[in-house]
Order: sequence, then structure tokens, then C-alpha cells
Amino acid sequence: MDIAQLLSPSGVVADLAVASKKQALVELSRIAAPLVGAGWTMEGAAPDDREIFEVLLERERLGTTGVGSGIAIPHGKLRGLTKLTGLFARLAKPVDFESIDDQPVDLVFVLLAPEAAGADHLKALAKVSRLLRDKAVCDRLRRAGDSAKLFAILTEAPAASPS
Repeated sequence: MDIAQLLSPSGVVADLAVASKKQALVELSRIAAPLVGAGWTMEGAAPDDREIFEVLLERERLGTTGVGSGIAIPHGKLRGLTKLTGLFARLAKPVDFESIDDQPVDLVFVLLAPEAAGADHLKALAKVSRLLRDKAVCDRLRRAGDSAKLFAILTEAPAASPS
């Protein structure tokens, strides 16, 4: 699985202005709602931003998704979603995410999965984690000028190495 299968250019945001973890999750949920709607096949409306926020918040209650080194990977499963959907944001200013290393977060990759995703969800989380553990990649993401450059960095060949 490649990062390009999880992300679309519209799912990458440069310099998202938020002041807290909660506000970050609210804004990311708002941005994710139309992305999730594209992968929705159940009868009725796709989940709105509030439903996505609740899924992400529920996961945060289990333990922080702030994995250290300024990185967070909030994730959750949505009933009715048909494909893994990602969203990446570089925050304008780092925020406290209750990370395992107590460092503020400025790079956030949201991963939303179908309820029955199982192993695919875990493989995608591992792929994102490997990518963002690469200090050189994170340095480039922090220096990139706009969302198009962020998308290019996230989806270039080294990120697409075998699972």
C-alpha cells in the first residue's frame, strides 16, 4: 500500500492554524468530512465532521496518538466507509498533543478506516508511522512551502517502499 492510495491533494493542508489538540481534531474532522464522503456507499448521508471528531476523540481517550518527535497519527474506524482515507496537516504552530515524549505536535496524519478494515488499517498505520519516523522526510515536510509540495513529499517513491 502506498501513501498515495490514502491521500489526495485535497487531503493535505499546510499551516493549519489551531491552538489546541481539541481544536486540531475539530478542524481536521471538518476537512476530512468531504474526503470521507467520496468513499461512502451506505444508504443515507456520509458522516459529518462531528461524527468523525467523535471517532477520533474516542481513540484519543484510549491513549494519545502523539507518537513523539512532533508527530501525531489520530485514527479511527467509521461504519460505512469503503476505503482507507488519509488527511495530512502541518500545523502553523505546534500544539500540546499529550505526546509520549511531551513534545508539541506540528505534523498530523489522520487515518480513517472502514469498520471491517482489520489488517489493512494496521498496515496503513505502519506505513504512515514508518514514513513519519524518517527525520529527513519530517524536516522536508516542515520546510515545504505549500500543500502541493507537502503532497509530493508524502507520496514520492521512497514512501512507497514494500510493506
